[in-house]
Amino acid sequence: MAEGQHVEGGFSDIDGRYAWTRLAISVALSTIGGVGMWAVVVVMPSVQAEFGADRAGASFAYTATMLGFALGNVALGRAIDRNGFLIPALISAAVLGAGFILAALSTSILMFSLVQGILIGVGSSATFGPLIAEISQWFNRRRGIAVATAASGNYLAGALWPLAMPPVILSEGWRFTYVGIGIICIATMLPLILLLRRRPPLAAFAATGSKAILTHPIGMPPGVLQGLLIVAGVSCCVAMSMPQVHIVAYCVDLGYGMARGAEMLMLMLAAGIVSRLASGFLADRIGGIRTLLIGSVLQGLALLLFIPFDGLVSLYAVSLVFGLSQGGIVPCYAIIVREYMPAAEASQRVGMVIMATVMGMALGGFLSGWIYDLTGSYAMAFFNGICWNLLNILIMLFLLMRSRRALAVHSEPRAAI
Repeated sequence: MAEGQHVEGGFSDIDGRYAWTRLAISVALSTIGGVGMWAVVVVMPSVQAEFGADRAGASFAYTATMLGFALGNVALGRAIDRNGFLIPALISAAVLGAGFILAALSTSILMFSLVQGILIGVGSSATFGPLIAEISQWFNRRRGIAVATAASGNYLAGALWPLAMPPVILSEGWRFTYVGIGIICIATMLPLILLLRRRPPLAAFAATGSKAILTHPIGMPPGVLQGLLIVAGVSCCVAMSMPQVHIVAYCVDLGYGMARGAEMLMLMLAAGIVSRLASGFLADRIGGIRTLLIGSVLQGLALLLFIPFDGLVSLYAVSLVFGLSQGGIVPCYAIIVREYMPAAEASQRVGMVIMATVMGMALGGFLSGWIYDLTGSYAMAFFNGICWNLLNILIMLFLLMRSRRALAVHSEPRAAI
């Protein structure tokens, strides 16, 4: 067979027209399914008021969602490795849609939180980590931009759904809105998933010789590096969760209303898409550790700005700055794993670090609500996020120094020749 001749799932599909078409479908799927992560943020004030819960109790619904999302990324990833993407993804989409409908029938904050975690969180997870891992198998030369684009679907969901939901909530209520979302998910996601039924070209992909990403020296065992990345992932996302989870409730407390808070959430996540894509290009040039360090420093500065500036216009501006600073942080963990760990272990190790970042979001969402209940203000919650962010910065600085030292030692014999 001549080189370049089309075979379904074959060599010509890698980086080819079908791969890009598949990427576009994947982004659409992630944008729709990503509602499972963000809808609870928008309805939090309404749910809290209806059930008479405190802020920590209402925040627990978000925490449960993120726990389900984290565990689902690992469990569904393994299922997809064994059975392919189609069947697990179809089941996840059905579970997600059913979860929204059942959540609308909740009679208590506990029931609402359990449905959010067990059904919505798990169902939505198929459109993030597993989908990103799957699309990476269709690209070689352009894998970086493909993965960054696929990862942006989650933020695109965060930009669009919070903008669309408040008018419906105000006119029809949060329960009607949840039922509508459930129906939309089932009606749109199932057909899109069926378009992705072709299996990835694993044999042809291996034939390209794309073991392709060389492991750089860092002077520590992979397990130690893995542990440090897990701690860093938790810490950066505890910090990241404060504005993302509580900006709507924060604006309600300040008297600006739910719609203004949803617009700020949309703004920070739309800016996060720009940050995510820009960080992908930057990491190709200066590496994942340096790129993540830059993003983490900027995120800390943006969190600091939230404390003194609580005017309406100021909050819009700070939300934009925050989005531009933090969007590329999470994808950089996958890049670091690819750069400094054996390629054969990359999928498993990336999954563990991504799960850690999601767990950080879950922990941070709950901690911020708990601190608010203790202090009656979000100022200390922002300060708590800054402290966690500092831990992330320190870990990245340590890894940067170790990588420089290991590279110098690794280069010495060749320099002597």
